[in-house]
Amino acid sequence: MTDADTITLFHSPQSRSSGALTLLEELGAPNQLHVLNMKAGEQRRPEYLAINPLGKVPAILHRGELVTEQVAIFIYLADLFPAAGFAPVIGDTRRGAYLRWLIYYASCYEPALVDRAMQREPAPHATSPYGTFDTMLETIVSQIRDQPYLLGDTISAADILWGNALNWGVMFKLVPEEKAVIDYVARIVQRPAAIKVTSMDAELAAEHQKALG
Repeated sequence: MTDADTITLFHSPQSRSSGALTLLEELGAPNQLHVLNMKAGEQRRPEYLAINPLGKVPAILHRGELVTEQVAIFIYLADLFPAAGFAPVIGDTRRGAYLRWLIYYASCYEPALVDRAMQREPAPHATSPYGTFDTMLETIVSQIRDQPYLLGDTISAADILWGNALNWGVMFKLVPEEKAVIDYVARIVQRPAAIKVTSMDAELAAEHQKALG
């Protein structure tokens, strides 16, 4: 790839964009970081709201094209580097399940987790995007009780997404510390790419805190 192919990641440490950075590391993708100090509110400044009006990370720029929304970024990046083997290609029988678990994260897990974190009553079952929290969580956990990864023996970008998500869920006491979850999280967060990003994020977070005075 040329310099023009370098991916710019809008990133803030210890946030959802850490998962996207981990995926970039796993893929060996050429990238540069545009780091935002969210403690200082940089994500709400006009220059970043022009990138994402919601003031959220991650976002990426690649070949002049902007991609926001974490799952869209994961799909885009994993498909961009097929040789890395983190996404079943179109026509692969595992492609449907792969996309299912990626979208399930955004459409079911995220809203359910936010409701629980905010101690909000979920919507009635008929209108809730995720049904019930327990059913939502059991649906994903049942996939990793008897196999190492969501698609079986092969890791995919979906596992990088879910490993990070469940790790945060457990840390904030929103996801029960079931053995299947703990073992699965360990398989993801102990990978070299994840360890590298955790270290980078710790340094950036310390710098951001220091900058606040």
